[in-house]
Amino acid sequence: MDMNNRKTRFNIWYWIAAFSGVMVFQYFYATTQHVAQIPYSEFETLLNGGKIAEVQVSDRFIQGRFKEPQGGKPLFITTRVEPNLARDLQEHGVTVTGQVESTFLSDLLSWVVPVLVFFGLWMLLLRRMDGGVGGLMQIGRSKARIYVEANTGVTFDDVAGVDEAKAELQEIVDFLKNPGEYGRLGGRMPKGVLLVGPPGTGKTLLAKAVAGEAKVPFFSISGSEFVEMFVGVGAARVRDLFEQARSRAPAIIFIDELDALGRARGTTVGGHDEKEQTLNQLLVELDGFDPQIGVVLLAATNRPEILDPALLRAGRFDRQVLVDRPDKQGRIKILQVHMATSKLATDVNAEKVAALTPGFTGADLANLVNEATLLATRRKADAVTMEDFNNAVERIVAGLEKRNRLLNPKEREIVAYHEMGHALVAMALPGVDPVHKVSIIPRGVGALGYTIQRPTEDRFLMTREELDNKMAVLLGGRAAEWIVFDHLSTGAADDLAKVTDIARAMVTRYGMSARLGHVVLEKDPRSFLAPNPLAGGPREHDYGEAAADAIDTEVRGIVEAAFERTVGLLTERRDLLEKAARRLLDTETLDENELASLVGKVQPGHRAFREDGRRGTAALRAAETPRAMPPRVAGPGA
Repeated sequence: MDMNNRKTRFNIWYWIAAFSGVMVFQYFYATTQHVAQIPYSEFETLLNGGKIAEVQVSDRFIQGRFKEPQGGKPLFITTRVEPNLARDLQEHGVTVTGQVESTFLSDLLSWVVPVLVFFGLWMLLLRRMDGGVGGLMQIGRSKARIYVEANTGVTFDDVAGVDEAKAELQEIVDFLKNPGEYGRLGGRMPKGVLLVGPPGTGKTLLAKAVAGEAKVPFFSISGSEFVEMFVGVGAARVRDLFEQARSRAPAIIFIDELDALGRARGTTVGGHDEKEQTLNQLLVELDGFDPQIGVVLLAATNRPEILDPALLRAGRFDRQVLVDRPDKQGRIKILQVHMATSKLATDVNAEKVAALTPGFTGADLANLVNEATLLATRRKADAVTMEDFNNAVERIVAGLEKRNRLLNPKEREIVAYHEMGHALVAMALPGVDPVHKVSIIPRGVGALGYTIQRPTEDRFLMTREELDNKMAVLLGGRAAEWIVFDHLSTGAADDLAKVTDIARAMVTRYGMSARLGHVVLEKDPRSFLAPNPLAGGPREHDYGEAAADAIDTEVRGIVEAAFERTVGLLTERRDLLEKAARRLLDTETLDENELASLVGKVQPGHRAFREDGRRGTAALRAAETPRAMPPRVAGPGA
């Protein structure tokens, strides 16, 4: 490929040199063979003798044609002389001669410079054919970026928290190093490995680590880079990519964001012929792909549910590797990798920070360490402390502090009671994530206060009682406003939305309604990009109006029961609510230790409301478990 480019440039320069040589030869040949350089006095003699047919007079020269060729030359050129000077010279018998200045340089510039400019632009376009929209001659060339081991600079030591995925991919590394070993018993390596998981979990980093461990060329391209404005370009690029990989085997082909290329065909009205042609070409290449030549295809996506079934069948992407959000031990390992380059204080350790960050991905943790380092740098500290990490977590979860946002005393009081309502209910109910911090300092876009809860462990299931308690905590702010001020405000809008979503999920997806029974009425789209399973959004359902009315009635009943229960809890603790809210107004922020000393041991509240008297469980993926209670919006217009 590089040799062809050098050969093309070599031939172009030869052509330019030959063209220039022809121009020079033509000029000298024309000058010496057809044009006679004569003195001005001879020109006057020929003119007086009637031997000049025509002349062209310029500022410095007189050019013309003889009536009959003189010395075999039909044309002449002489230097122009002023008439008075010529007359004086003639009177004194002086022979006048002229010197014709060569016009070679000006002629050469007028002819050659435009040609050189033209070919210079042409060569510039040729060099840029590999990028941008591309040129017509090489538009079918693959845009894959080629890395060798020295350039990837990533090994499995740089990837932490995904031990199961690393173990699966270690087999790929062994195959690339010793391909003959895997055919010893008649087996074969998978043709393709698909990395699936939420955004930010390290899928691309894992692919680069495989190439770095195996020390082979790494062809990296995004699925969206195959398709261009011209029909057939995508298919041509797929062919070119596989040809390049085969020519440099052993090698790795990595296609990031495969869903941009491999979306299921026939799912959109009218379709997209170019995308379908590109996908078909990829399927053909995978069918004719011999894994024994030492080329492995890796791909990554966070939307496996929309991929074409033909792409996922056995013999193409044989193996799917889940790269999920890390658990606590995984977060510790990831933090250790990112903290290695930071100067930390003695009170910082990865285990403490990992406990503060349930649900964080590898990218989130990398950003957290960077934010903590920047906060320490901003205050001119010598090392990053645990307080910097706490502030960084709050900054990521709740948003940026806005101390310059001034609230009037009445609104500030409402916010204080609202947030303490959340905190007291959370401290009174069993099985609820402990309260880490309560604040009435505005953060983010519209949060006038916030209450942060931190899970003590990774959870995979939630019982009916835990869901009821979660709704009670969310309604604690609204219940406190109702008890203390005897009115309702817009500050609970976000809480109400979350409570409604939980209640609806209990009825339609978790079978926790005595009236509707153990049935699933709405299907949950199992997508890594889908919202939290307890959050709202369009759901796939198949029921009639009567069932819809019953669902609405059940949801309303569950929410009302949770609110009445929360009001009862706070009414029993009215004095404690007043005391804690006044303290919060004075200090603006209370952490878990200050809350414990102020409130003491809160008596457990009533058991969660259950219509049928039985416990139910709701299965949640670990990736979807809320990592912290988001900020409570406590302002008008929420």
